[in-house]
Amino acid sequence: MPIYEYRCAACGTQKEHLQKMSDEPIAQCPSCGSSDYAKQLSAAGFQLKGNGWYVTDFKNSGSGPACGSGGCGSSGCA
Repeated sequence: MPIYEYRCAACGTQKEHLQKMSDEPIAQCPSCGSSDYAKQLSAAGFQLKGNGWYVTDFKNSGSGPACGSGGCGSSGCA
């Protein structure tokens, strides 16, 4: 289930709520009861793990894959 950030325009309270994607947005601020409680746009916090992902493949080396390791050809990578 995703975690959504909400902020109240009336009191400034900011909270995270664990909700199903199909759940209705929370309409009332849990702190002050105002109806100015709105869902915020935020970056997703996830990391790709396992074999084959860039994060794990090149974590210890300072560069990406070397050109010519199959698929690039003699003219370089496109």
